[in-house]
Amino acid sequence: MKITFHLALDDNQRSMIIHSLNNLRNRLIEQGKYTDTVDHILVKVISAKKKKFKIVYTEN
Repeated sequence: MKITFHLALDDNQRSMIIHSLNNLRNRLIEQGKYTDTVDHILVKVISAKKKKFKIVYTEN
């Protein structure tokens, strides 16, 4: 069974994730290590579809 997660991010959060993954990728390249996993995640984050949704707050 494949487990799927969905994240709700604003533009700033998405930008920070992309920037952080790119920095990690650059450090791995400097160390001569493989970047396959980071590349895969980076492509997923960059190509993820944006979906608008409404949040309704209710009092308990």
